[in-house]
Amino acid sequence: MSDEDITLTAGDAEVTVQPGNGGRVGGLRIGGVELLRQGERFGCFPMVPWCGRIRDGRFLDGAEVRQMPLNAPPHAIHGTVRDHAWRTARTSTDEVVLTYELVDPWPHPGVVTQIVALTEDALTLTMSVETYESSFPAQIGWHPWFSRNLGGEDVTLDFDPAWQEERGDDHLPTGNRLDPKPGPWDDCFGMPGGVEATLTWPGQLELKVTSREEWLVVYDEQREAVCVEPQTGPPNGLNTLPRLVTPLEPLEATTTWSWRRL
Repeated sequence: MSDEDITLTAGDAEVTVQPGNGGRVGGLRIGGVELLRQGERFGCFPMVPWCGRIRDGRFLDGAEVRQMPLNAPPHAIHGTVRDHAWRTARTSTDEVVLTYELVDPWPHPGVVTQIVALTEDALTLTMSVETYESSFPAQIGWHPWFSRNLGGEDVTLDFDPAWQEERGDDHLPTGNRLDPKPGPWDDCFGMPGGVEATLTWPGQLELKVTSREEWLVVYDEQREAVCVEPQTGPPNGLNTLPRLVTPLEPLEATTTWSWRRL
């Protein structure tokens, strides 16, 4: 199928999916109001087969050290798939299924599947990584850029993490856990009961980001947007908390954004 943009609709919600631009959600409009920062690098892109930074671009794969391209020197960041075209496997008015085959520089064959499903009051993103050959460590996450301002007051973010990962000078977790500190953030938080974070544009809209996963990265150091990123492990997690994809056990994750008018 073509990698042209796909529009999903449900009620007054409209989503643009961009298979040709990293399989990202390029836009989410509620009643005609765009919630995501616009631009080729923004929207909401999938992070796979890792999330955030890998220290020096290196990770241990069994007994072998692998080197990924340093696309955020001195580290590698946000996986390999956001800069490539995905294949559209199936589409309807309110759902699209995309696939991507992992290729070099990732050292293992594997298939990533992402399902984007829209209802009148929620968007659900589901992703899986499967392999039919050798096992390998991997992570799944999403990197949405929510617009800070929709024409009224700036958004507020409310979430209640159990801890904050201490961030070193290299922007990577040190391994120490801290009581959560006030922002601005480029930080990872632990939420053992599952991710739940609420963005509120006062007088306009409330949007909840939820996931069964335990890790949340928040990045709000840019004026234009607030990023609320559920993921299956912390930054540098291929080294510190690897999750194995095996022929018998894929890695799967889901996040849901639900909203209501204020």
